Amino acid sequence: MRALSKWHVLIGGFLAYLFDAMEIILLTIALPVIRQDLGLTFNEAGMLASATLLGIGLSGITTGWYCDNYGRRKALLISLIVFGVLTTLVATTHNWGLLLLLRFLSGLGLGGVWGIVSAYVTETWPAHQRARAIGFVLSSFPIGAAIAAMVAASYLPDWQTLFMVAGISTLIPLAYLFFFVPESPEWTAQKIHNMAGPRQHKHVSIREIFSPELLRLTLLGTLAASFAVIGFWGASTWLPTYLIKERGLDIGMMANFMAILNIGAFIGINAFGFIADHIGKRNATLLSLLGSALMLSIYALTTDNAILFWLGPIYAFFYAFASLFASYFSALYPTRVRTLGAGFCFNFGRGLAAFAPLLLSGIATHYSLAWGLLVCAGFFALATVTLLFMPQVESDVPARAGGALKTTDS
Repeated sequence: MRALSKWHVLIGGFLAYLFDAMEIILLTIALPVIRQDLGLTFNEAGMLASATLLGIGLSGITTGWYCDNYGRRKALLISLIVFGVLTTLVATTHNWGLLLLLRFLSGLGLGGVWGIVSAYVTETWPAHQRARAIGFVLSSFPIGAAIAAMVAASYLPDWQTLFMVAGISTLIPLAYLFFFVPESPEWTAQKIHNMAGPRQHKHVSIREIFSPELLRLTLLGTLAASFAVIGFWGASTWLPTYLIKERGLDIGMMANFMAILNIGAFIGINAFGFIADHIGKRNATLLSLLGSALMLSIYALTTDNAILFWLGPIYAFFYAFASLFASYFSALYPTRVRTLGAGFCFNFGRGLAAFAPLLLSGIATHYSLAWGLLVCAGFFALATVTLLFMPQVESDVPARAGGALKTTDS
Protein backbone atom coordinates (compact mmCIF):
# COMPACT_ATOMS: atom_id res chain seq x y z
CA MET A 1 0.00 0.00 0.00
CA ARG A 2 1.25 3.48 -0.82
CA ALA A 3 2.46 5.44 2.23
CA LEU A 4 -0.21 8.10 1.64
CA SER A 5 -2.99 5.51 1.74
CA LYS A 6 -2.02 4.22 5.18
CA TRP A 7 -2.26 7.77 6.51
CA HIS A 8 -5.71 8.15 4.96
CA VAL A 9 -6.73 4.92 6.71
CA LEU A 10 -5.36 6.32 9.98
CA ILE A 11 -7.22 9.63 9.66
CA GLY A 12 -10.41 8.04 8.32
CA GLY A 13 -10.42 5.47 11.11
CA PHE A 14 -9.82 8.20 13.69
CA LEU A 15 -12.77 10.26 12.42
CA ALA A 16 -15.09 7.24 12.16
CA TYR A 17 -14.38 6.09 15.72
CA LEU A 18 -14.57 9.66 17.07
CA PHE A 19 -18.12 10.04 15.79
CA ASP A 20 -18.93 6.50 16.91
CA ALA A 21 -17.90 7.55 20.43
CA MET A 22 -19.95 10.74 20.28
CA GLU A 23 -23.12 8.85 19.39
CA ILE A 24 -22.60 6.28 22.16
CA ILE A 25 -21.58 8.68 24.95
CA LEU A 26 -24.27 11.27 24.19
CA LEU A 27 -26.90 8.96 25.65
CA THR A 28 -25.05 8.47 28.93
CA ILE A 29 -24.58 12.24 29.32
CA ALA A 30 -28.16 13.05 28.35
CA LEU A 31 -29.61 10.18 30.40
CA PRO A 32 -30.30 12.22 33.59
CA VAL A 33 -32.24 14.79 31.50
CA ILE A 34 -34.08 12.15 29.43
CA ARG A 35 -34.98 10.30 32.61
CA GLN A 36 -36.47 13.45 34.13
CA ASP A 37 -38.16 14.59 30.90
CA LEU A 38 -39.88 11.26 30.25
CA GLY A 39 -40.48 10.41 33.92
CA LEU A 40 -38.47 7.17 33.72
CA THR A 41 -37.38 4.95 36.60
CA PHE A 42 -33.72 3.97 37.04
CA ASN A 43 -34.48 0.61 35.41
CA GLU A 44 -36.26 2.18 32.41
CA ALA A 45 -33.39 4.63 31.87
CA GLY A 46 -30.89 1.79 32.19
CA MET A 47 -32.75 -0.16 29.51
CA LEU A 48 -32.08 2.62 26.98
CA ALA A 49 -28.35 2.11 27.48
CA SER A 50 -28.82 -1.66 27.48
CA ALA A 51 -30.69 -1.59 24.15
CA THR A 52 -27.75 0.21 22.54
CA LEU A 53 -25.26 -2.30 23.90
CA LEU A 54 -27.37 -5.26 22.77
CA GLY A 55 -27.29 -3.88 19.23
CA ILE A 56 -23.54 -3.34 19.52
CA GLY A 57 -23.09 -6.92 20.71
CA LEU A 58 -25.05 -8.36 17.79
CA SER A 59 -23.08 -6.23 15.33
CA GLY A 60 -19.91 -8.13 16.26
CA ILE A 61 -21.34 -11.05 14.30
CA THR A 62 -23.28 -9.27 11.54
CA THR A 63 -20.76 -6.54 10.71
CA GLY A 64 -17.74 -8.81 11.21
CA TRP A 65 -19.17 -11.37 8.79
CA TYR A 66 -20.04 -8.68 6.23
CA CYS A 67 -16.65 -6.97 6.56
CA ASP A 68 -14.62 -10.16 6.06
CA ASN A 69 -16.74 -11.19 3.09
CA TYR A 70 -17.38 -7.88 1.30
CA GLY A 71 -14.62 -5.49 2.36
CA ARG A 72 -13.47 -3.10 5.09
CA ARG A 73 -14.39 0.09 3.23
CA LYS A 74 -17.95 -0.86 2.33
CA ALA A 75 -18.68 -2.17 5.83
CA LEU A 76 -17.38 1.01 7.48
CA LEU A 77 -19.43 3.29 5.22
CA ILE A 78 -22.61 1.29 5.89
CA SER A 79 -21.98 1.33 9.66
CA LEU A 80 -21.67 5.13 9.68
CA ILE A 81 -24.83 5.57 7.59
CA VAL A 82 -26.81 3.27 9.89
CA PHE A 83 -25.95 4.94 13.18
CA GLY A 84 -26.02 8.46 11.69
CA VAL A 85 -29.58 8.08 10.37
CA LEU A 86 -30.89 6.33 13.48
CA THR A 87 -29.31 8.84 15.88
CA THR A 88 -31.06 11.60 13.92
CA LEU A 89 -34.37 9.75 14.28
CA VAL A 90 -33.94 9.63 18.08
CA ALA A 91 -34.57 13.39 18.00
CA THR A 92 -38.08 12.86 16.59
CA THR A 93 -39.74 10.98 19.45
CA HIS A 94 -40.69 11.20 23.13
CA ASN A 95 -41.91 7.60 23.19
CA TRP A 96 -39.81 5.37 25.46
CA GLY A 97 -40.56 2.17 23.52
CA LEU A 98 -39.59 3.74 20.19
CA LEU A 99 -36.42 5.14 21.77
CA LEU A 100 -35.53 1.59 22.86
CA LEU A 101 -35.95 0.31 19.31
CA LEU A 102 -33.99 3.16 17.73
CA ARG A 103 -31.09 2.79 20.17
CA PHE A 104 -30.96 -0.98 19.56
CA LEU A 105 -30.87 -0.49 15.77
CA SER A 106 -28.27 2.28 16.02
CA GLY A 107 -26.14 -0.12 18.05
CA LEU A 108 -25.94 -2.39 14.99
CA GLY A 109 -24.02 0.37 13.23
CA LEU A 110 -22.09 1.65 16.25
CA GLY A 111 -20.64 -1.73 17.22
CA GLY A 112 -19.08 -2.51 13.86
CA VAL A 113 -16.68 0.44 13.73
CA TRP A 114 -14.25 -0.89 16.38
CA GLY A 115 -13.56 -4.17 14.58
CA ILE A 116 -13.41 -2.64 11.10
CA VAL A 117 -10.90 0.11 11.92
CA SER A 118 -8.80 -2.35 13.95
CA ALA A 119 -8.52 -4.70 10.96
CA TYR A 120 -7.96 -1.79 8.57
CA VAL A 121 -4.97 -0.44 10.53
CA THR A 122 -3.55 -3.93 11.14
CA GLU A 123 -3.55 -4.55 7.39
CA THR A 124 -2.07 -1.19 6.35
CA TRP A 125 0.59 -0.41 8.97
CA PRO A 126 3.97 -2.13 9.62
CA ALA A 127 3.94 -4.73 12.39
CA HIS A 128 6.29 -2.78 14.68
CA GLN A 129 4.00 0.30 14.55
CA ARG A 130 0.59 -1.33 14.70
CA ALA A 131 -0.14 -1.05 18.43
CA ARG A 132 0.57 2.69 18.51
CA ALA A 133 -1.28 3.22 15.19
CA ILE A 134 -4.35 1.39 16.46
CA GLY A 135 -3.93 3.18 19.78
CA PHE A 136 -4.00 6.55 18.00
CA VAL A 137 -7.12 5.66 16.00
CA LEU A 138 -9.01 4.34 19.02
CA SER A 139 -7.86 7.23 21.23
CA SER A 140 -10.44 9.18 19.25
CA PHE A 141 -13.05 7.57 21.54
CA PRO A 142 -12.27 9.80 24.56
CA ILE A 143 -11.94 12.80 22.23
CA GLY A 144 -15.40 12.03 20.85
CA ALA A 145 -16.66 11.57 24.40
CA ALA A 146 -15.15 14.91 25.47
CA ILE A 147 -16.71 16.65 22.46
CA ALA A 148 -20.03 14.99 23.32
CA ALA A 149 -19.77 16.37 26.86
CA MET A 150 -19.00 19.89 25.64
CA VAL A 151 -21.74 19.87 22.99
CA ALA A 152 -24.20 18.45 25.53
CA ALA A 153 -23.38 21.29 27.93
CA SER A 154 -24.44 23.71 25.17
CA TYR A 155 -27.70 22.00 24.22
CA LEU A 156 -29.04 20.27 27.33
CA PRO A 157 -31.76 20.11 28.55
CA ASP A 158 -32.82 20.15 24.85
CA TRP A 159 -31.72 16.55 24.27
CA GLN A 160 -33.66 16.14 21.01
CA THR A 161 -31.77 18.92 19.23
CA LEU A 162 -28.57 17.42 20.65
CA PHE A 163 -29.24 14.07 18.95
CA MET A 164 -30.32 15.76 15.72
CA VAL A 165 -27.04 17.68 15.46
CA ALA A 166 -25.01 14.58 16.35
CA GLY A 167 -26.71 12.42 13.73
CA ILE A 168 -26.32 14.91 10.89
CA SER A 169 -22.65 15.52 11.76
CA THR A 170 -21.87 11.91 10.77
CA LEU A 171 -21.64 13.25 7.21
CA ILE A 172 -18.11 14.47 8.08
CA PRO A 173 -16.41 11.05 8.47
CA LEU A 174 -18.60 9.64 5.68
CA ALA A 175 -17.27 12.21 3.22
CA TYR A 176 -13.62 11.61 4.17
CA LEU A 177 -13.93 7.83 3.92
CA PHE A 178 -15.80 7.96 0.62
CA PHE A 179 -13.29 10.23 -1.14
CA PHE A 180 -9.93 9.32 0.40
CA VAL A 181 -9.83 5.87 2.03
CA PRO A 182 -9.17 2.88 -0.28
CA GLU A 183 -9.99 -0.77 0.31
CA SER A 184 -7.45 -2.82 2.27
CA PRO A 185 -5.08 -4.45 -0.27
CA GLU A 186 -4.46 -7.33 2.15
CA TRP A 187 -8.20 -8.06 2.31
CA THR A 188 -8.43 -7.76 -1.50
CA ALA A 189 -5.58 -10.25 -1.98
CA GLN A 190 -7.17 -12.64 0.51
CA LYS A 191 -10.53 -12.34 -1.26
CA ILE A 192 -8.95 -13.16 -4.64
CA HIS A 193 -7.24 -16.16 -3.06
CA ASN A 194 -10.53 -17.33 -1.52
CA MET A 195 -12.41 -17.00 -4.81
CA ALA A 196 -9.76 -19.05 -6.60
CA GLY A 197 -9.98 -21.84 -4.02
CA PRO A 198 -12.58 -24.52 -3.26
CA ARG A 199 -16.21 -23.39 -3.16
CA GLN A 200 -16.52 -23.90 0.60
CA HIS A 201 -13.67 -21.42 1.22
CA LYS A 202 -15.04 -18.54 -0.84
CA HIS A 203 -17.14 -17.09 1.98
CA VAL A 204 -16.16 -16.67 5.61
CA SER A 205 -18.33 -18.48 8.15
CA ILE A 206 -18.66 -17.80 11.86
CA ARG A 207 -17.89 -21.48 12.42
CA GLU A 208 -14.28 -20.79 11.49
CA ILE A 209 -13.52 -18.83 14.68
CA PHE A 210 -14.69 -21.90 16.65
CA SER A 211 -12.44 -24.32 14.77
CA PRO A 212 -10.12 -26.46 16.96
CA GLU A 213 -7.12 -24.18 16.37
CA LEU A 214 -9.05 -20.99 17.26
CA LEU A 215 -11.61 -22.23 19.82
CA ARG A 216 -9.55 -21.58 22.97
CA LEU A 217 -8.55 -18.13 21.74
CA THR A 218 -12.15 -17.19 20.92
CA LEU A 219 -13.56 -18.41 24.24
CA LEU A 220 -10.90 -16.82 26.46
CA GLY A 221 -10.83 -13.62 24.39
CA THR A 222 -14.59 -13.30 24.64
CA LEU A 223 -14.54 -13.92 28.39
CA ALA A 224 -11.73 -11.40 29.07
CA ALA A 225 -13.33 -8.74 26.88
CA SER A 226 -16.76 -9.37 28.43
CA PHE A 227 -15.52 -8.81 31.98
CA ALA A 228 -13.64 -5.65 30.94
CA VAL A 229 -16.48 -4.15 28.91
CA ILE A 230 -19.09 -4.92 31.58
CA GLY A 231 -16.92 -3.02 34.05
CA PHE A 232 -16.41 -0.15 31.63
CA TRP A 233 -20.02 0.31 30.53
CA GLY A 234 -21.43 -0.27 33.98
CA ALA A 235 -19.28 2.60 35.26
CA SER A 236 -19.53 4.85 32.19
CA THR A 237 -23.31 4.67 31.81
CA TRP A 238 -24.05 5.84 35.34
CA LEU A 239 -21.01 8.03 36.04
CA PRO A 240 -22.74 11.29 34.96
CA THR A 241 -25.79 10.37 37.07
CA TYR A 242 -23.49 9.45 39.98
CA LEU A 243 -21.75 12.83 39.82
CA ILE A 244 -25.09 14.67 39.83
CA LYS A 245 -27.10 12.53 42.24
CA GLU A 246 -24.49 11.45 44.82
CA ARG A 247 -21.82 14.13 44.45
CA GLY A 248 -24.18 17.09 44.01
CA LEU A 249 -22.80 18.50 40.74
CA ASP A 250 -24.96 20.50 38.32
CA ILE A 251 -25.13 19.59 34.61
CA GLY A 252 -22.44 22.08 33.58
CA MET A 253 -19.97 20.95 36.23
CA MET A 254 -20.68 17.30 35.44
CA ALA A 255 -19.88 17.97 31.77
CA ASN A 256 -16.57 19.56 32.82
CA PHE A 257 -15.74 16.51 34.96
CA MET A 258 -16.44 14.21 32.01
CA ALA A 259 -14.40 16.34 29.59
CA ILE A 260 -11.28 16.37 31.79
CA LEU A 261 -11.69 12.65 32.46
CA ASN A 262 -11.65 11.92 28.74
CA ILE A 263 -8.49 13.97 28.23
CA GLY A 264 -6.80 11.51 30.59
CA ALA A 265 -8.19 8.62 28.54
CA PHE A 266 -6.83 10.11 25.29
CA ILE A 267 -3.34 10.45 26.78
CA GLY A 268 -3.52 6.93 28.25
CA ILE A 269 -4.59 5.20 25.04
CA ASN A 270 -1.74 6.76 23.06
CA ALA A 271 0.78 6.11 25.83
CA PHE A 272 -0.26 2.46 26.08
CA GLY A 273 0.15 2.10 22.29
CA PHE A 274 3.86 2.87 22.70
CA ILE A 275 4.05 0.68 25.80
CA ALA A 276 2.50 -2.25 23.90
CA ASP A 277 5.01 -1.91 21.06
CA HIS A 278 7.79 -2.28 23.64
CA ILE A 279 6.54 -4.79 26.23
CA GLY A 280 3.96 -6.68 24.14
CA LYS A 281 0.23 -6.31 23.64
CA ARG A 282 -0.81 -8.83 26.29
CA ASN A 283 1.41 -7.36 29.01
CA ALA A 284 0.22 -3.83 28.24
CA THR A 285 -3.41 -4.98 28.37
CA LEU A 286 -2.83 -6.62 31.76
CA LEU A 287 -1.38 -3.37 33.08
CA SER A 288 -4.33 -1.37 31.72
CA LEU A 289 -6.95 -3.68 33.26
CA LEU A 290 -5.23 -3.87 36.65
CA GLY A 291 -4.85 -0.08 36.76
CA SER A 292 -8.55 0.34 35.88
CA ALA A 293 -9.59 -1.96 38.73
CA LEU A 294 -7.47 -0.12 41.30
CA MET A 295 -8.24 3.44 40.20
CA LEU A 296 -12.00 2.91 39.85
CA SER A 297 -12.07 1.57 43.42
CA ILE A 298 -10.26 4.68 44.68
CA TYR A 299 -12.55 6.93 42.59
CA ALA A 300 -15.71 5.36 44.01
CA LEU A 301 -14.48 5.76 47.60
CA THR A 302 -13.45 9.42 47.22
CA THR A 303 -15.96 11.94 48.59
CA ASP A 304 -14.07 15.22 48.12
CA ASN A 305 -15.18 16.72 44.77
CA ALA A 306 -11.93 18.65 44.27
CA ILE A 307 -9.89 15.46 44.61
CA LEU A 308 -12.44 13.61 42.47
CA PHE A 309 -11.94 16.13 39.65
CA TRP A 310 -8.21 15.37 39.41
CA LEU A 311 -8.58 11.64 40.05
CA GLY A 312 -10.81 11.39 36.96
CA PRO A 313 -8.09 11.74 34.30
CA ILE A 314 -5.72 9.49 36.29
CA TYR A 315 -8.40 6.80 36.51
CA ALA A 316 -9.25 7.20 32.79
CA PHE A 317 -5.56 7.00 31.82
CA PHE A 318 -5.80 3.22 32.29
CA TYR A 319 -8.88 2.94 30.05
CA ALA A 320 -6.67 1.81 27.17
CA PHE A 321 -7.78 -1.82 27.05
CA ALA A 322 -10.26 -1.30 24.18
CA SER A 323 -7.46 -0.22 21.83
CA LEU A 324 -5.11 -2.84 23.27
CA PHE A 325 -7.68 -5.59 22.72
CA ALA A 326 -7.98 -4.33 19.12
CA SER A 327 -4.29 -4.70 18.33
CA TYR A 328 -3.98 -7.89 20.40
CA PHE A 329 -6.97 -9.76 18.96
CA SER A 330 -6.24 -8.55 15.41
CA ALA A 331 -2.70 -9.96 15.69
CA LEU A 332 -3.97 -13.33 16.92
CA TYR A 333 -6.56 -13.94 14.16
CA PRO A 334 -5.62 -14.59 10.50
CA THR A 335 -6.66 -12.10 7.79
CA ARG A 336 -9.52 -14.28 6.55
CA VAL A 337 -11.44 -14.04 9.86
CA ARG A 338 -9.70 -11.06 11.46
CA THR A 339 -12.68 -8.70 11.77
CA LEU A 340 -15.10 -11.50 12.60
CA GLY A 341 -12.85 -13.02 15.29
CA ALA A 342 -11.69 -9.82 16.95
CA GLY A 343 -15.11 -8.21 16.58
CA PHE A 344 -16.88 -11.25 18.04
CA CYS A 345 -14.69 -11.33 21.14
CA PHE A 346 -15.01 -7.63 21.89
CA ASN A 347 -18.59 -6.96 20.75
CA PHE A 348 -20.00 -10.09 22.39
CA GLY A 349 -18.68 -8.55 25.58
CA ARG A 350 -20.37 -5.28 24.70
CA GLY A 351 -23.59 -7.22 24.21
CA LEU A 352 -23.28 -8.79 27.66
CA ALA A 353 -22.49 -5.32 28.99
CA ALA A 354 -26.09 -4.45 28.08
CA PHE A 355 -27.00 -5.88 31.47
CA ALA A 356 -24.42 -3.77 33.32
CA PRO A 357 -26.56 -0.59 33.41
CA LEU A 358 -29.45 -2.67 34.76
CA LEU A 359 -27.15 -4.26 37.35
CA LEU A 360 -26.02 -0.85 38.55
CA SER A 361 -29.56 0.53 38.56
CA GLY A 362 -30.54 -2.31 40.91
CA ILE A 363 -27.55 -1.63 43.16
CA ALA A 364 -28.33 2.11 43.10
CA THR A 365 -31.94 1.45 44.09
CA HIS A 366 -31.00 -0.71 47.09
CA TYR A 367 -27.59 0.69 48.04
CA SER A 368 -25.81 3.44 46.05
CA LEU A 369 -24.13 4.09 42.72
CA ALA A 370 -20.77 4.22 44.53
CA TRP A 371 -21.24 0.56 45.47
CA GLY A 372 -22.07 -0.16 41.84
CA LEU A 373 -18.79 1.39 40.73
CA LEU A 374 -16.94 -0.92 43.14
CA VAL A 375 -18.67 -3.91 41.54
CA CYS A 376 -17.45 -2.66 38.13
CA ALA A 377 -13.90 -2.53 39.51
CA GLY A 378 -14.33 -6.20 40.40
CA PHE A 379 -15.13 -7.01 36.77
CA PHE A 380 -11.88 -5.33 35.69
CA ALA A 381 -10.05 -7.59 38.14
CA LEU A 382 -11.76 -10.68 36.66
CA ALA A 383 -10.70 -9.59 33.16
CA THR A 384 -7.09 -9.29 34.38
CA VAL A 385 -7.10 -12.85 35.73
CA THR A 386 -8.68 -14.27 32.55
CA LEU A 387 -6.10 -12.60 30.32
CA LEU A 388 -3.30 -14.40 32.17
CA PHE A 389 -4.41 -17.64 30.46
CA MET A 390 -4.17 -16.17 26.94
CA PRO A 391 -1.08 -16.38 24.67
CA GLN A 392 1.65 -13.79 24.43
CA VAL A 393 2.10 -12.16 21.02
CA GLU A 394 5.27 -10.32 20.08
CA SER A 395 4.78 -10.04 16.31
CA ASP A 396 5.27 -6.28 16.29
CA VAL A 397 8.54 -6.16 18.28
CA PRO A 398 11.50 -5.43 15.97
CA ALA A 399 14.32 -7.96 16.05
CA ARG A 400 17.47 -6.40 17.50
CA ALA A 401 19.77 -8.08 14.99
CA GLY A 402 19.58 -7.53 11.27
CA GLY A 403 16.61 -5.14 11.44
CA ALA A 404 14.13 -7.89 10.53
CA LEU A 405 10.81 -8.31 12.24
CA LYS A 406 10.49 -11.18 14.64
CA THR A 407 7.19 -12.99 15.15
CA THR A 408 6.70 -15.12 18.23
CA ASP A 409 3.49 -16.65 19.49
CA SER A 410 3.80 -18.45 22.77
